[in-house]
This record gives sequence, C-alpha cells and structure tokens, in this order.
Amino acid sequence: MEPAEHVTDLLPTTVIGSWPQPDWLVDRALLTAKGVPRVLVGEVWRVAPEHRDEAIQAATLTAIRDQEQAGIDVITDGEIGRESYFNHFATSLAGVDPQHHGQAVNRGGGISSVPLVNGPIRREHPVELEAARFLRANTDRMAKVTVPGPFTLSQLAQNEYYPDQRELALAYAAAVNEELADLAGAGIDVLQVDEPYLQANAERAREFAVEAIAAAVDGIEATTVLHTCYGYAVYIKNKSGGYPFLAELAGGPVDQIAIEAAQPRLPLDVLDQLGDVTIVLGVLDLGTAEVESAEDVADRLRAALDHVAPGRLVAAPDCGMKFLPRQVAVAKCRAMVEGAARVRAELAAG
Repeated sequence: MEPAEHVTDLLPTTVIGSWPQPDWLVDRALLTAKGVPRVLVGEVWRVAPEHRDEAIQAATLTAIRDQEQAGIDVITDGEIGRESYFNHFATSLAGVDPQHHGQAVNRGGGISSVPLVNGPIRREHPVELEAARFLRANTDRMAKVTVPGPFTLSQLAQNEYYPDQRELALAYAAAVNEELADLAGAGIDVLQVDEPYLQANAERAREFAVEAIAAAVDGIEATTVLHTCYGYAVYIKNKSGGYPFLAELAGGPVDQIAIEAAQPRLPLDVLDQLGDVTIVLGVLDLGTAEVESAEDVADRLRAALDHVAPGRLVAAPDCGMKFLPRQVAVAKCRAMVEGAARVRAELAAG
C-alpha cells in the first residue's frame, strides 16, 4: 500500500517500536528472563526455522492491525521478527565474530554477552528491509522502522579491532546510515535510532555520541527520530534519576527526540533544554499493567504544552511495548489516542 497523504497534524500518535509477540511465536517468559538479548538467543522461538518467516509475517499482520484499530497514526511492524531491538541488527554485520561472544557491562552493572568485534564493521546486506517492505505493503498509514544507534552499538560490543570506542561508533554509524538509506528508499516515513545508552554512559556519550549519530542520519530523506530512555520497565523499576544526557541533543542532527516521561514522572521543564526539536513524549507508563484513562494522557500532554509548541509534540508510550500483555498494549494505545484527541479538540477550540 502507498502511505496515507494525511496524518493528524496536531498531536499525532505513534509507538516507539516493539509490540507484544504472541506466546505461540516466542517463549515470552524465557525471553523476559534472558534480559535484553545482545547476541542471538534462538531458543526463545517456538516455531521451527523452516516455518518461522511465515509465522512472523502472520504475527506482524496482527501487530499492524492492532495499532491501526487503536487509532495510532504512525505505526511499526512491532519488531515481531526480532529477539530484541538490538541483536537482530548488531549480529548481522560483518566484523562480528559469528562463533564467539564478547562481554560488556550492562546498565544494571552486570556482565552481558555481546557481539565480539574482531574485524572491520561492514553492512554486507540489508537487515530490516524485507520487514519494512512487508509493513509498507500492509498499511496505508505512516510507517516507522527502528535501528539501534551507533553509540549504543559501540557500548554493547567487545572491541578487539578498532583503536578506540569512537572509531568503533563511527564504523557502526556508517552501517546504520546504509540501512536507513535503504529503508527510506522503501517508502518508510519515519526512521528511528534507539540510543538508550546515552543515559547509561552519559560521560562517554559526551565524547563522541552526537558525532556518531549525525553520521548515522546524514543525508537520510525521511523524518529522523532519536529515542533515548532508561531501559525497559520490566527490568528498570526506578527511573527517578532524570536525563543526564539531554541538553547535548539540542540543535542536533535529528528531527525528533523521543523520551519517556510517564513512568519516571519526569519534570517536563527539562523539555526547555531541547530548543525547537519535535518531542515524542512518553505518556504511557509501561511499568504497570494498569491502563491509563484518556484524561490521564490528556493531562500529561497539557503539561508538556507549557514547554513545547503544539506543532512540535507527538504522543507515544514511554518505550517499546514488547513485554506487556497484548490486550494491555491495545488498551493503553486506545487511551493515548483518545487523550490526544481531547487535547487536539481543545487546541482547535482556542
């Protein structure tokens, strides 16, 4: 399908990326117990490899229709074919050892298995392009695809090849840029780079993160979004620390910045740091299965409008909805759509 010519002009709604995968496709309990996979964990799949592509497409259609029926303006494929936002892309690149894993410190202070970089990082083939084409063919709404960002990729790899982490991040940026260019060419309207480790490793981020992100989105002819967060709510309960790396993104290379604000009860005056960039504001708390009311969402958007012009505000969940029950994700999104509609009507009425 061709993308729709019209999307809600004021306060459009979107999702961050992931949508709940069905239990018949993945072992959700095992996937949750594994943490966010940085390397491949094939044992989480419940469908045999020879049938998996067909199964993923069936589940992806459900994710697309769920979002459409909830009224979401800018939708994704739900990342249904990925074990995590990170590992599908990270393990598909040349320069990553296919036989051995490295180690890196995760944001909880533990040690995670991560890609081992022992050669030049190169993207030898598209990674998310077929999934993006499937999304584009099956919705007439605006479509978004996400890719892990170069800084986060560099922080979750064991570097045995490049002279330093900056050079590694720039190599990843070149691979991300090639991927984004192909996705834009496939008609994807919005392209998002996921950079949670801007907050986990803020001091290192100040050294080279913005440079790497700029290289990743250079020349991309689509709306570009940077998503930065504290991590999935299922793992990170306390999100009260604020955003240590945020002001540095003002005037940066992307069109939109997505941040979570609902679960952390973020003081929204932090938005004043971001200049005139469009804000994709997290208005759904994914740390609870309780469904917000439309008025809860409307109140969060009204509070943001004290700091952001109406034309620069997008409503979204805090983060990916992967770990929620499907019915909860749908209900939360419906509340978000209704809450945005209420505020939109108020703005139209003057």
